[in-house]
Amino acid sequence: MLNNDLKVRNYLKQKLAHASVSKIQIDRPAKNAKITIHTARPGIVIGKKGEDIDKLRREASEIMGIPVNVGVEEIRKPELDATLVAESVAQQLERRIMFRRAMKRAVTNTMRVGAEGIRINVAGRLNGAEIARTEWYREGRVPLHTLRADIDYGTAEAKTTYGIIGVKVWIFKGEVFDAPAQNAPAEK
Repeated sequence: MLNNDLKVRNYLKQKLAHASVSKIQIDRPAKNAKITIHTARPGIVIGKKGEDIDKLRREASEIMGIPVNVGVEEIRKPELDATLVAESVAQQLERRIMFRRAMKRAVTNTMRVGAEGIRINVAGRLNGAEIARTEWYREGRVPLHTLRADIDYGTAEAKTTYGIIGVKVWIFKGEVFDAPAQNAPAEK
């Protein structure tokens, strides 16, 4: 079961590499499967008149061996999704854009959309240097120790001619405050 899920997930990630897919959710209600693809570009996933999504449905049900329902959910603000930001930085690194420029561009775009803080970490043979190193850039605040902080985390890999460069992104969207319990006894 888990093996099938991983196979389907890898297959979809490979097929939809350029469709800005953030996450793939697989639910299994009673002898069939429901796959929800969260993407910033639903048009690319669905295709002309739903051709691509039908093909994905057929392939996924072939791998899983049960009927599969495929749904697409649009991400309204891709700049606030850590996985998508990490993938965009990784793609820029693969196109040989300077890593600092790629990081700064991603940070300013995310902060402009309304994040409270962002941190980007790139590690590996940056600019083809002989010795690998880690560089990071932060704007705003990213409180990793605060439990109620709403922090989105995403990773990506840039496959360059020199080797793989890892990209990690933390986006702080604000703090989550639970509503006070309704039936809790009033304190005296």
